[in-house]
Amino acid sequence: MIQRTIIDYLRKAAEECPDKCAYFDDSLKLSYGRLNTLARGIATRLIGKLQVTCRPVAVYMDKSPMMIAAFFGTVYSGNFYAPIDTSMPDYRLKLVMENLKPVGIITDASHYDVARAYCSNVFLIEEFGDETIDDALIETQLSHVLDTDPLYVLYTSGSTGVPKGVVVSHAALIDYIDEFCAAIPIGPDDIVANQAPFYFDASLIDIYCTLHEGATMGIVPLSSFSVPVKLLTYLEENKITFIRWVPSALKMISTLKGFKTLKPSHLKTVVFGAEAMPVKCYNYWYENLPDVQFIQIYGPTEITGVCTYYFCDRAYEESETIPIGKAFHNTSVFLLDEDNKRISRKDVAGEICVKGTCLALGYYNAPEKTAEFFVQNPLNPYFPERIYRTGDLAKYNENGDLVFISRKDYQIKHMGHRIELGEIEATAAFLPGIRNAYCIHDPVKDKIIMFYESDTYDDKSLTEDLKKRLVRYMVPNEVRKLDHMPMLKNGKVDRMKLKEM
Repeated sequence: MIQRTIIDYLRKAAEECPDKCAYFDDSLKLSYGRLNTLARGIATRLIGKLQVTCRPVAVYMDKSPMMIAAFFGTVYSGNFYAPIDTSMPDYRLKLVMENLKPVGIITDASHYDVARAYCSNVFLIEEFGDETIDDALIETQLSHVLDTDPLYVLYTSGSTGVPKGVVVSHAALIDYIDEFCAAIPIGPDDIVANQAPFYFDASLIDIYCTLHEGATMGIVPLSSFSVPVKLLTYLEENKITFIRWVPSALKMISTLKGFKTLKPSHLKTVVFGAEAMPVKCYNYWYENLPDVQFIQIYGPTEITGVCTYYFCDRAYEESETIPIGKAFHNTSVFLLDEDNKRISRKDVAGEICVKGTCLALGYYNAPEKTAEFFVQNPLNPYFPERIYRTGDLAKYNENGDLVFISRKDYQIKHMGHRIELGEIEATAAFLPGIRNAYCIHDPVKDKIIMFYESDTYDDKSLTEDLKKRLVRYMVPNEVRKLDHMPMLKNGKVDRMKLKEM
């Protein structure tokens, strides 16, 4: 059967294993059959109320299996979903909603009042149960959906202070999941432990590889990630076989020597990415779990999630960097130098560029930003061919594997999240009394340090105001007041001097 939309995978799973648990948390288990029924019920009400197709529906609620039902219900209605972080400050939430302009919002009771401020069509997830399903209406809506239509919008950090919404099509995710599941060991008997928030692209593997394989996914309680024993007990009690976590989650266990207490006996595959993996952390996991397959992956949200992978098969010296590997099938990943010439030699740094079906459609409601990063392939003057310029620098090693070096600009990975330092700087600059504000990232300690000039703020008051405007993981770990910023002769701030400070 040809998969035209992601709904085709849900239908298949609901037909082949209707009673099998698809997604669960501490309070709810959804089988594939029940998930499909819930999603179609949600879709019926959305279609009747909204009467539109190919428009955004925000999903603004706490993470749960019902949030996944909301995703599929939105897609069944012929529209696309946008998961919104419920912990973000009002200031940033307003920026996101102004950019998205959702035609509807699916929320839970605890966030209903906030949701009402941004849209007149608000749907409470608690009210969805045994809905009347209009199959004919749903099929009519789906008949208009193309594989090139949007499936979701994920908001990432923006350098101008405004978050960017990455728009991904059905075709891109289908290609991504098909190729990932063909290359990475995951199957119907796996039980996946989800760590990443659903508004973060790392969760796509958890949700959609589970669906693709007819596997099972459990949502790990957030509180478990601060207590190694609780986390490892969760893995053991739920017989978890597959995890795709950011290194900061793995590091919590290695730093506190969690395997002295308990080693998960069912775990078979550990996939990590989204930020640099400390070799010391990796070696701890590798040495304690010798029968587990470890895989490093790499890829930004703009290419749906992942474009390269590397099977780790040994311990590493702390002076080494674990490669990010080679491209998945049907994806081209290559390096360009500053003259837009292709780099093939080893140990020569270049910008990582990507082409293929996996590319996102662009940024939502931001054509200028889209045109800046999704560009014509400079290696091909003959016909239109888009590539995505990641802004990441890498090189080839002696085996032809890519090795990540650093960011080309000031975008960083911090606590598993991709962050534009410019967004933090722009947010601070909006505050009255701030003359200058610049951020430096210390990758060794994974700390964001902000240097600022102000006559009205001190370190404590500035931090408190930033907490009101930035999501938790973007708030600087340290703020340092300066009388004057170090400047270069060209009038720009001397960031190298700030790094030295």
